[in-house]
Parts: sequence; structure tokens; C-alpha cells
Amino acid sequence: MVRAMSMNVRPATGGATSTTSTTATAIVLTGTLGIVAASWVVALRQMSGMDMGVATGLGSFPFFVAAWVAMMAAMMLPGAAPAVLRRVDAGGRVRAVPVFVGSYLAVWTLVGIAVYVLYRPHGSLLAGAIAIAAGVYELTPLKAHCRRCCREGVRSGLGYGLYCVGSSIGLMLVLVVLGPMSVAWMSVVAVVVLVQKLLAPKAAVDVTLALAILGVGILVVIAPSSVPGLVPAM
Repeated sequence: MVRAMSMNVRPATGGATSTTSTTATAIVLTGTLGIVAASWVVALRQMSGMDMGVATGLGSFPFFVAAWVAMMAAMMLPGAAPAVLRRVDAGGRVRAVPVFVGSYLAVWTLVGIAVYVLYRPHGSLLAGAIAIAAGVYELTPLKAHCRRCCREGVRSGLGYGLYCVGSSIGLMLVLVVLGPMSVAWMSVVAVVVLVQKLLAPKAAVDVTLALAILGVGILVVIAPSSVPGLVPAM
């Protein structure tokens, strides 16, 4: 009789645990997507009227950092959602999510600070050369390793952020040199980053993407006026 009662209790406990886990997942997913939506709104407002292609200025340091953090949250958090949910499943605590997400975005904030320090309005030749280099990077073992680790997820937001920077840095450089305040380039890069985080690598797709980036870089070098928005109208 005792064994029967014990067996009856166990499923109830498992059901309660499952319900709690489902609730936590729903809360975290809703919160993450809410941050993404709000970040897109903020980023678009910050970037409005600032896009001048390769001649784009970044504005003041506080302005750029605020815009950059909003951009990174908008672009990177959708693809990070599976890793965030795995973190909840592993730790069983929703409270661990803000630390994970905050440290993840902190890594991208440091990248933004480096961009602000190094970036200057530039010509199409430099933009094209960097885009070509980014296309080549897409085919390197380092890119493949970072992408794999980024897809598999890492326990800490810091480690996850470092791998994701390694995975997406070529794409981000394309955004920065072609128009750091361009909504069009931001949207394109965001879609590519999301696809690469969610889908397993496939040679046909990855090589095609790398060749497309190379093609854009070559076009920027030889015919910059044919790339919409790259060179401001005189």
C-alpha cells in the first residue's frame, strides 16, 4: 500500500516540475522577445536620419553606445534565445537569465566601444576591402569553430558572447563599413546572424553566403555608386 501511494505521488511531483519549467520558459521567452521588440524601436529612432553610407558619423560617445546596445539587443538576442532557454533548463532559475543576457550584451558593448575608437568616415575602397576580408573569414576554421560553440551554447553569458562575436564579427564589420546607421544593412545582417545561429552549417549555403559577401565587396570597390546608399549624394 505504501508503495502504491509512493508511486501515485511521483507523477504529481513530475507534473508540477514540468508545469514550473514550462512557465519559466514562457516567461523568459516572452521577456526576451519583448526586449528585442523594444530594442528595434529604440534603434530605429536612434538611427533615423543618420545613415550616410561610408561617410556616416557616429555622433557622441554616449549616443553611439546607447544606439549600439539597442542594435545588438535587437539583432543578437533572437538568435540567443535558445541559449537563454537552455540556461533556464540547466539552472532551473529565471533569476539567472538577467545575468546571462547582461554579460552577453556587455561583450557586444565592448565591441561597440572598439568600433567607436577605431571607426572613421572612410572611402569605398576601404569599405570594399573589409567586406572582401569578411567574406573570406566566413570560410575560415575559426569562424566554423565559433559558430559551432555559439549554436551549442555556453554556460556563462560572457563565454557565449565571446564565441558569438567570433562567429558574427565578419558580418558586423560589413555593417559597420557599409553603413553603421543603415536600417537596411542592419536588417540584412540581423537575418543572416539569426539563420546562422539557428541552423546547422551547410557547405552549399555557407559558401554561397561567403561568395555573396565577396561579390558585394568587389562591387563596392569597382562600382560604389551602384550600391544604394553607400555614397552620399553630392
